[in-house]
Amino acid sequence: MAATPQKPAAATPRRKVSRHRGEGQWAAGHHTPLNGNEQFKKDDDGLNVRTRIETIYSKRGFDSIDPNDLRGRMRWWGLYTQRKPGIDGGKTAILEPEELDDKYFMLRVRIDGGRLTTQQLRVIGEISEEFARGSADITDRQNIQLHWIRIEDVPEIWNRLEAVGLSTTEACGDCPRVVIGSPVAGIAEDEIVDGTWAIDEIHERYIGSKEFSNLPRKFKTAISGSPLLDVVHEINDIAFVGVEHPEHGPGFDLWVGGGLSTNPKLGVRLGAWVPLDEVPEVWAGVVGIFRDWGYRRLRTRARLKFLVADWGPEKFRQVLEDDYLERKLVDGPAPAEPSGRWRDHVGVHRQKDGRYYVGFAPRVGRVDGATLTKIAEVAEAHGSNRVRTTVEQKMIVLDVEEAQVEPLVEALEALDLTAKPSPFRRGTMACTGIEYCKLAIVETKARGSQLIDELERRIPEFDEPITINLNGCPNACARIQVADIGLKGQLVLNEQGEQVEGYQVHLGGALGLEAGFGRKVRGLKVTSEELPDYVERVLKRFQDEREDGERFAAWASRASEEALS
Repeated sequence: MAATPQKPAAATPRRKVSRHRGEGQWAAGHHTPLNGNEQFKKDDDGLNVRTRIETIYSKRGFDSIDPNDLRGRMRWWGLYTQRKPGIDGGKTAILEPEELDDKYFMLRVRIDGGRLTTQQLRVIGEISEEFARGSADITDRQNIQLHWIRIEDVPEIWNRLEAVGLSTTEACGDCPRVVIGSPVAGIAEDEIVDGTWAIDEIHERYIGSKEFSNLPRKFKTAISGSPLLDVVHEINDIAFVGVEHPEHGPGFDLWVGGGLSTNPKLGVRLGAWVPLDEVPEVWAGVVGIFRDWGYRRLRTRARLKFLVADWGPEKFRQVLEDDYLERKLVDGPAPAEPSGRWRDHVGVHRQKDGRYYVGFAPRVGRVDGATLTKIAEVAEAHGSNRVRTTVEQKMIVLDVEEAQVEPLVEALEALDLTAKPSPFRRGTMACTGIEYCKLAIVETKARGSQLIDELERRIPEFDEPITINLNGCPNACARIQVADIGLKGQLVLNEQGEQVEGYQVHLGGALGLEAGFGRKVRGLKVTSEELPDYVERVLKRFQDEREDGERFAAWASRASEEALS
């Protein structure tokens, strides 16, 4: 009997074999561009676009700009296209870049350490008046941003800035951004160590160099020897924090891997003490690790904080020492707790040379070109030729003789630039917002200014340090996660069920003393119109329920959801 034919077995589906691409780390051999940003950086270094701006685009106009230059490489020279007027926040994530782009630019002037002469400030003010419709914002990274810039005017603006020692080089882009520093470096009576030399050396050696002009993403640096811990060191890619070593004297404690945005992480200590003269070398070693080992496959994981989180501080320090410095670093102490509740240097303070510095508060960083020019004039009229910007969107006039302090304070008050601000004027920050930013969903600057006025009117007796940070989108340029009251812009529903501008609320974030991220209460969102009512309500509950000496952040962490809503 013949055997019964067997039914052929079903063919096993062939598994698609894909080559493991890793995380796009150059040091692991993954050099193939893995996204559009990596491709345009491979095609041409971002620094090279300056020549095309000067010789082609400024002469032929906006429509001649190559898209990869327009939305990519031009950032290496501080230029971003700004948002086309009239586009509401609901369309931010829907429209294509070319639909959001206006034919004008934001231009970021790089101000390392926040240091300006009155001559430099006057030039920025004049540029604002002549080329930027009078616009000017002080950022929370010590820069000044202008808007309404035409590509035709950029070469002349660069000429004027560079004639007084300023630039826009690598003010944006996947490169080392501005190095923030203590605005009272070298003059404060209580300073542990002056980091000015290191900031200058880093700028001289590395900014504008192609050694670090192609990083996985932006790289943020902070250097301060102030006991106030005045440069938000916990949220920078690298930070050098002033400490006194018991054997070696003053130097810096090394931190890496901080950053906010949609995946916030606080920086971590490497446990290493760095003397002033070694800061540039150590800085270059850490940037080298980021360049070589940073994750380039996905933009969402291309910040140093993700590498530090995966490696841990021990491995990171070992790689830094063995492969980049080729020597061991000295172990060192952690910074002491900050020596003050406010870290913005607002008010009148004595310098170590016997003169004074005067810090004052613009409204949410919003000034204008005419005001910048007047600040320069007022400072000079009272004997100073040096001013500073701070990481809290404030400004400082240095080197004021005692007899000139009160006249200077009065002159600033006449410009609505108070050196004696309310806690609300002093503690409220805002990002650019929907007025100019293509990523924004809601208004921030005007809303923040209105909020200050309302709170000063409603609770004038409130006298506790409080930080209220408004951000137009989830990217946290205004540091919402580490504010007492952080407000993340989004569209929300009002009582009529209509979609309107509003904010998700974060409560109880902090830096310096007990650093941590704010608490999100389930479903806690407020419309822009409800914002003054909400903030007034929660601050009054804090006043009623706080224990003696308790900070808002500590109260918010233990308060009931009902008290916070």
